[in-house]
Formats: sequence, structure tokens, C-alpha cells
Amino acid sequence: MGNSEVGTSDRRSLHERIAADLRDEIMSGDLGPGDNLPSTTQLRERFDASNATIQKALHLLKEERLIVGRPGSAVTVRPRRQRTMRPAAYMAPSATGAPYRWLTEASKLGGEARSKLLEVAEVTPGADVAAALNIAKGDTVLLRRQILLIDDEPVELVKCYYPLEIARGMALMERRRIKGGTPTLLAELGFPPRLSVDKVSARVPTQEEFSALRLPSSLPVLRTLRTLYSDDERPVEVAVMAKAGHLYELQYEFTAQ
Repeated sequence: MGNSEVGTSDRRSLHERIAADLRDEIMSGDLGPGDNLPSTTQLRERFDASNATIQKALHLLKEERLIVGRPGSAVTVRPRRQRTMRPAAYMAPSATGAPYRWLTEASKLGGEARSKLLEVAEVTPGADVAAALNIAKGDTVLLRRQILLIDDEPVELVKCYYPLEIARGMALMERRRIKGGTPTLLAELGFPPRLSVDKVSARVPTQEEFSALRLPSSLPVLRTLRTLYSDDERPVEVAVMAKAGHLYELQYEFTAQ
């Protein structure tokens, strides 16, 4: 597709537009893992762009870890595409003594999965979290903030919020990881997970997300606001999760009602 076919309303620089088109082809699988990208000559002709502009576009994709370029070799798509995360696979409590389900499910994608606890504190949550927990704006809750990693690559920044009447005096208040994850602990405390509701949006990363996820640019993050309900439709946990949108995708499965 030549540059003349690109809408004039797109105010991004040409190299950003070229990178966007190539990024879409990589993320959709048209350019698969290990495939060679078109040559610089082919890209120049396709986008009616200079060699310098093409190289700037490729530099963006290299920073985003979508392509690999080595001196004297063709530029190729990185060995794996987006990792597909299936939230339904790790919602249930883990078996006694078993690791947190996210870790076991993420490990199936290849690589070593681990979590790093960053903070445990009493905080005043944002309005959307307060509404989900059905508390008054300005009320205090417990925050547990962690980063999830695969092969030491940050995957997801997770902030979990709990009503203080549930958390106070329990292991949730301690600055340590909880074996089996919080769904297992909540079930042990008498609040078994019954329903999870996700609200997923794409957003420009905050400064915290940009730094924690080691993002190369302001590409959108996938933000999930998840409310976990126990018996009597009581909200017992609200999680705000952010992951790099160009590296990860979410898969939800539904049955006809």
C-alpha cells in the first residue's frame, strides 16, 4: 500500500504509520514468527518512503520486540507472536499447596513465570474501584500491588483492592506472597469466588505502567478492571491489571444461552 492510500487525517509521521501497518500484520499473523520482512527496497516502493524513513519504522518495531534484525541478515519477525492469556483458566482457587494458577497457566506458554510483590498498603482507591467494591468515595481499602513476569519480562502490572473488613488481621495485610494466590485465601476465609466480571479497555499507559512494563513507547496497554464476587453477590476483590497491548492478547470463551 503506497503512502497515497493513507488517509490525510492521519497526522502521525510517516515512519509511525508504516510501523503501525507492519505491526498489524505481525499481530494478525500475516507475518508469522520467523518470517522475513519485505526488503527495504520493497518497503520503500510500497510506502513511497525514503530509506531513512523505513529504517526509523523498523527501529520502532525492534524497540517493541516485535522484529529482530542482525547485521548482514534479513529482518525477521520475533520467534513468537503475542502471548494469549485466558483469564477463565486461572480464576478458580488453586488446590492445596499448589502454585497460583496464573503462574501455572503462564508457564504453559513457554518460559518461567513468577510474581514480584511491590507494595501492600491501605489506600484510597480511584472512583471506579470504589464503585466496584460498593464503598463510599474516599473510603480506605487494602492494596496489594505486584508485577507478573515471564522469563523476567514484565507481563502485567496488577493492583488488587480488598475491603478492610475482610483483609484486616489476615494474611492479606502481610507483605509476602500468598501461596496459591488470593482466590485460594479468600475461599479459606469464607469468601469463595462465584462470579468474575471484567471490563477491558485500551489506554495510553500511565507513567507507572510505562516504567513497570518497560514499554518502548506510548503504545496502548490493555487495562482490565475485574470485580470478583462471592456469595450474595458481595464484591470481595477488585483488580486493575495492565499489560502491553502489542505483546499480549486476552481470550474469552462463551457458550450460547
